[in-house]
Amino acid sequence: MSPTTAHNSTTQHLYGAHGHVTFLGAGPGDPGLLTLRAVEALAHADVLVADPQVYDVVRTHARAGVDTPLRDADDASTPAAPAGGAADLAMAAARAGKRVVRAVTGDPGLDADAAREMLACAGEGIPFEVVPGIATAVGVPAYAGVPLRNGQGTDVRFIDARTADDRCWTEVGASDATVVVSTTLESVVSVSGDLVSGGRKPETSLTVTAAGTTTRQRTWTATLGTIGQVLKSAKVLPSSDGAQPVIAVVGEHSTAAERPQLAWFESKPLFGWQVLVPRTKEQAESLSDQLRSYGAVPAEVPTIAVEPPRTPQQMERAVKGLVTGRYEWIAFTSVNAVKAVREKFEEYGLDARAFAGIKVAAVGEQTARALVEFGVKPDLVPSGEQSAAGLLDDWPPYDPVFDPIDRVFLPRADIATETLVAGLIELGWEVDDVTAYRTVRASPPPAETREAIKGGGFDAVLFTSSSTVRNLVGIAGKPHNVTVIACIGPATAKTAEEHGLRVDVMSPEPSVHKLAEALADFGAKRRAEAVAAGDPVKRPSEKRPARRRARTS
Repeated sequence: MSPTTAHNSTTQHLYGAHGHVTFLGAGPGDPGLLTLRAVEALAHADVLVADPQVYDVVRTHARAGVDTPLRDADDASTPAAPAGGAADLAMAAARAGKRVVRAVTGDPGLDADAAREMLACAGEGIPFEVVPGIATAVGVPAYAGVPLRNGQGTDVRFIDARTADDRCWTEVGASDATVVVSTTLESVVSVSGDLVSGGRKPETSLTVTAAGTTTRQRTWTATLGTIGQVLKSAKVLPSSDGAQPVIAVVGEHSTAAERPQLAWFESKPLFGWQVLVPRTKEQAESLSDQLRSYGAVPAEVPTIAVEPPRTPQQMERAVKGLVTGRYEWIAFTSVNAVKAVREKFEEYGLDARAFAGIKVAAVGEQTARALVEFGVKPDLVPSGEQSAAGLLDDWPPYDPVFDPIDRVFLPRADIATETLVAGLIELGWEVDDVTAYRTVRASPPPAETREAIKGGGFDAVLFTSSSTVRNLVGIAGKPHNVTVIACIGPATAKTAEEHGLRVDVMSPEPSVHKLAEALADFGAKRRAEAVAAGDPVKRPSEKRPARRRARTS
């Protein structure tokens, strides 16, 4: 029995049909910092009661249909929580026999509010368990490149500025411990003053990190005596974001001076870059994950919508022919083609077994993955270039001795090129070229997104085809000239240039993942050049010229 199975069995034995509450630490903000046990608990939850700051982090792992009674109060579409708040919601659901996950920021063991909720459950006789998480006060310094101990035996003290009193500041001020303070941006200066009043030297090193472990993370290095001026010079204070939570690390023995060498997270090649991905969410998922690994913030804006063919009869005949043995091969040139055939199969009550005896080709790795998810392992994927031309390079010519049937089923888009059809015919095959789906221009994105595209709010845009160039310009306007333009190949680059765009990055291969790699290399080179010149590292969007004020007569 696996540990997970054993844990589930133990949980069921303890709680039976009765409800219970799992107090779950969701970490500092990076979704990748959730523990395996946390993901497991979320997958089995009937009710999810989450702090607004971590709702998006945990909701992804909850099962479909999970009840989420507590949402961000700013979400006007969600009814306000009752006066009792999260604790009452969690306990009420548990009394009703539900499995409740109460997700909190960081670690519940360091959260005084979570401790009070646990006591309330205990007082009501409601069973509960705790899934620890990475504490914000520990995770954020690690992502900021500020180790809390440097091998000199330094003590570390954790303080919540909301509950600290004069005695606390005097105690830590008189010590040489590294102090980690949970506070807000607007309170950093007063906290620094309290530490100096308590006995710390004004020249003591200090780092302040906001939005830690996320791609919005920002860290300032100063001393207790200079932090106010540093934040003012950075135009952070005064600010409407003053109430933003931050982690401040203070100490004579801290490694703030070495942070430029240790700031691994903020040194990622595309850290903080807002990257426009003009693809549907389904198409962009793996690409967006890759961009996040480089530190970017992807924004998926579909430029193409997929619709069924106007006349479905041709597709229906082809699928019936596939089942009755009309074809030797079926060739998939896109994920959308796989989806179209799969939907038609489901309409007829068929599954992947209908492909028995038929050879299956996929134009590239993404299309192959979509087939595997369908339960079909492709017989042919290009060994070289992942394109129609690459597929033709590996496609065998028709041989009447070895191929009992000479026909290929090619389900594809209505605007697909004729390269593959012509090449297959030249190899001796008959081709049923079938329109499986239509591609149409998507609806325009929200006004805010259109303004960001035209006004330079995006640092880069990835163009994966000529149609994405034409459609993006058509529905949202031309990207600002500070935006880095990355294209998947020469044809796409030519279309971009025809629309007045400067192409900065070209993929070495016609692959979306190679395109993302090329953009990361471009970002790394820019960063290295800025560092070598002693200049601040800025994103492309931060170099926009200030808008000129309109002249007044």
